[in-house]
Amino acid sequence: MTTTAWQSGLQLRSLVTSGGELQLSLEQVDTPAPADGEVVVQVQASPINPSDLGLLIGPADLSTARVGANANGPTFTADIPKHLMRMMAARADESMPVGNEGCGVVVAAGASPEAQALLGKTVACLGGAMYGQFRTLPLASVMLLPDGTAPADGASCFVNPLTALSFPETMKREGFTGLIHTAAASNLGQMLVKICLKDGIPLVNIVRNDEQAAILRALGATHIVDSSKPTFLEDLTQAIVETGAYLAFDAIGGGKLSGQILNCMEVAANKTAKVYSRYGSTQMKQVYVYGGLDTGPTELNRAFGMMWGLGGWLLTPFLMKIGPVETQKLRDRVVAELKTTFASHYTAEITLAEALDPEVIRTYNRKATGEKYLITP
Repeated sequence: MTTTAWQSGLQLRSLVTSGGELQLSLEQVDTPAPADGEVVVQVQASPINPSDLGLLIGPADLSTARVGANANGPTFTADIPKHLMRMMAARADESMPVGNEGCGVVVAAGASPEAQALLGKTVACLGGAMYGQFRTLPLASVMLLPDGTAPADGASCFVNPLTALSFPETMKREGFTGLIHTAAASNLGQMLVKICLKDGIPLVNIVRNDEQAAILRALGATHIVDSSKPTFLEDLTQAIVETGAYLAFDAIGGGKLSGQILNCMEVAANKTAKVYSRYGSTQMKQVYVYGGLDTGPTELNRAFGMMWGLGGWLLTPFLMKIGPVETQKLRDRVVAELKTTFASHYTAEITLAEALDPEVIRTYNRKATGEKYLITP
């Protein structure tokens, strides 16, 4: 190794104090030297995903925002309501790095031939602490990208693409033949539309307005239902009848939507039932909550019989379950379709310092469908 520039760099840190404050700051941190099977990546782009916001902002009340500065740049402070501090107890007074994934160039490498072969190469990264200038990672946490890949094109290679690919994989493994997806006009949702069209999988897309429906229609989606319409439940039931989709992935989490989906599944199943049963249809109905756009309670009106399931779904445990061989197949498909199926579109690119600006925070913390922000450390 001939360069030492990578040995220290700025990193965005999130701290929840036991006194009830969220504190965001930029800190100068040392970059660990790479072991034999590790590389050091100079991070050039890292997206702000909803899963990042839980750690970055959490339940902070942004109306109480206060700005300051330290030797490395701006700081941001906001209060956390007292009744929400219990859920923060496990991380109280621990300064934590943020950012699940990103893209950059390998600037240092360990002694192994596999690590050395990546020097100077552009790689996608998954491993946390990506909102920083440098990151030391094991080879298993990086993915070689084609020469000439722009940082923005490679920044979102892991979370959304692998999640979108894992929904059909879950469907096949659990014996279902169609899918329902909420918040369907999101970047992830658009990827899922392209995957299902290419693979011939029936997909029901739930959106919230005409603009979102138009986005998916332009991609070729055929089954689109609008939860804001007075005919939503009837439209969803008919879409399930037409597609046979009895597995749903819900990005909303809170509110009535998961329960409404289960109820519509039951109504759809009973339309073709041959025999009445007081226990409901024999069709298994499953909703997985994989996001928390609504952090309120999940409400169920249990009119969907006894053959149903509601659970949580997370990408990393699923990939561990299917194993490294099957996971690699998914990763290979992401690289092969990087600029088509898995292309991400960003509302704005922001620096580490801009990520601490209160107005910018309010903007990217809205979690608005179709909006995605990219940090360029």
